Amino acid sequence: MAKDMTLLWGSGSPPCWRVMIALEEKNLQGYNQKLLDFAKGDHKSPEVMAMNPRGQLPAFKCGKNVLNESLAACMYLENQFKSQGNKLIPDCPAEQAMMYQRMFEGLTFSQKMGDVIYYTYKVPEGERHDSAVKRNREALAAEIKLWEGYLEKGSGSFLAGKTFSLADVVVYPSIAYLFRFQLCEERYPKLAAYYNSLKVRPSIKASWPPTWLDTHGPEMLHDI
Repeated sequence: MAKDMTLLWGSGSPPCWRVMIALEEKNLQGYNQKLLDFAKGDHKSPEVMAMNPRGQLPAFKCGKNVLNESLAACMYLENQFKSQGNKLIPDCPAEQAMMYQRMFEGLTFSQKMGDVIYYTYKVPEGERHDSAVKRNREALAAEIKLWEGYLEKGSGSFLAGKTFSLADVVVYPSIAYLFRFQLCEERYPKLAAYYNSLKVRPSIKASWPPTWLDTHGPEMLHDI
């Protein structure tokens, strides 16, 4: 079945990474894939636009079905391949509810992170304000503290309890992104422990962004 799947992706993109982790967890290796370069504008190429008219990555196709939204792709893969690979939706109602809650909260997390990291990219120079930068950084700091608290109060090693789930598939790439941009591990020990413990999980290790292997990101978040 994996041979009927095609993924166009960019290295380091949390949405792309989510789909790749899900594919690994479901033992769907061997799918067709193509690594594209954001810096070269590959995500606006005719090849991508044919699958994703928004000109964004990932662009994912399973048979004739196109799922370009990463959460949609992850949920689809789990539902279509329930008996294959690792189960990513808990049976326990409490854990399942927590999984969905954290999974979709992850979108807010990603948005606040992007507001800081991509501010100069998204906002034209003449429209930038120091007050907006300060506000965005304060909002991200509050968000990070919220997730630190979730892990501190949690009942297991993962975001929705004692088992790895879609919540981890969706949120882990964003947490890794924070530490890529030099978030202080000493200031957020629970997040740091979660980040480091999952680095060696086979699905995450196999899909680790190739551009991250021998490089460090800028110290953009060290003081948050």
